[in-house]
Amino acid sequence: MQEQIFNIQTAKDFQTCALQVFKHQFAHNKVYRSFCDLLYIHPSDVKELAQIPFLPIEFFKSKKVLSSLDEVEEVFTSSGTTGAITSKHYITDVEYYKQSYLHGFHRFYSDIKDYAVLALLPNYLERKGSSLVYMVHDLILKSENEHSGFYLNNLEELAQKLKVLDQAGTKVLLIGVSFALLDLIEQQQFQLKNTLVMETGGMKGRRKEMIRKELHQVLQDGFGVKTIHSEYGMTELLSQAYSKGNGIFACPPWMHILIRDTEDPLSIMPTGVSGGINIIDLANYNSCSFIATQDLGKVFKDDTFEVIGRFDNSDIRGCNLMVL
Repeated sequence: MQEQIFNIQTAKDFQTCALQVFKHQFAHNKVYRSFCDLLYIHPSDVKELAQIPFLPIEFFKSKKVLSSLDEVEEVFTSSGTTGAITSKHYITDVEYYKQSYLHGFHRFYSDIKDYAVLALLPNYLERKGSSLVYMVHDLILKSENEHSGFYLNNLEELAQKLKVLDQAGTKVLLIGVSFALLDLIEQQQFQLKNTLVMETGGMKGRRKEMIRKELHQVLQDGFGVKTIHSEYGMTELLSQAYSKGNGIFACPPWMHILIRDTEDPLSIMPTGVSGGINIIDLANYNSCSFIATQDLGKVFKDDTFEVIGRFDNSDIRGCNLMVL
């Protein structure tokens, strides 16, 4: 199934594959099966994507959401605040995750070996349960660049390295949480020409929340770049969407966004209308591929999407995008 998922070419391919995954998870995921049963929805009733039930993301905080009996290889956890109940994503085949982020990054940005990866994130040992840190740690290794690494606690060294690499014409991926990128440009200003600056969201209580447009303008000015890129992912997903500017995200072919009615969660909204973000992530083959998030957004006709905030009554998770 892995090969089929990562070779999806068309919308028809995606629907065929998604319906197969739905049947598999209905049969093998006890938590998801119970949820579908409560809604009186059976695979025989489901003919299109909009009819698939989307599991509320909160289930990852209280249940072991698994569609496999294989041994768990990794457990990804959300950061959360002290004392808060965190989400746990049990991974029985970490290769699905690796295939997803490597294929996804290559699709949007070319081979990771083309870049020096400078990460403004906690390092792998400090935050071992983070799916984002796991991904970036692996990208650092696969870049095979002696300058790649984590620099969250050493902004001065990072600033000097960033300037030297950029001036030498090296392609650099500077990826980090929003507050750390802001900390960096408060120390030094840049005029970068060969660096891709990517924010992963999240002030984590370290700074006042800013709307994305304001944040990106401050970062553009501080780094001297025309656009700020963004990564949209979460603990409960094994795929990422990327924005190359203006906060408009695109998904890899095995990931798809639907917007649900905020008053009727079983109703899917048309393009251009805002509502709750439902995500189909087929890389989640061994957990649950159909997730109703607590993010608000809208989808456009070309299948790109925008995140415009969060439901008021939901807790803010560490790596999530900022609230409007």
